[in-house]
Amino acid sequence: MADWEFAQRDAAEQLARVEHFSFTKKHSGGDVEVLITVHEYITPKDPAMKFVARADKEFNQKGGGFQPCGWGTSLLQALSACLELMRKFPYEG
Repeated sequence: MADWEFAQRDAAEQLARVEHFSFTKKHSGGDVEVLITVHEYITPKDPAMKFVARADKEFNQKGGGFQPCGWGTSLLQALSACLELMRKFPYEG
């Protein structure tokens, strides 16, 4: 257990460490930089979602846009799931 985790007194506080990653999506209008934020929760509401990654941009805007996200029990799982959605769907901004 990391020392920062001892700062949380109550699980309802949902204390999380936050990390940022950058991804360049190539699309017809050029390149766009996407910022991915990953939260690492001490006491996630669902144990399978200890890490949650979310992109800062919406994808597939013309077909019912959504913000790519991913989750898992490791940073790698969450980040990889989010990246896979960004690779799969177009950015049409």
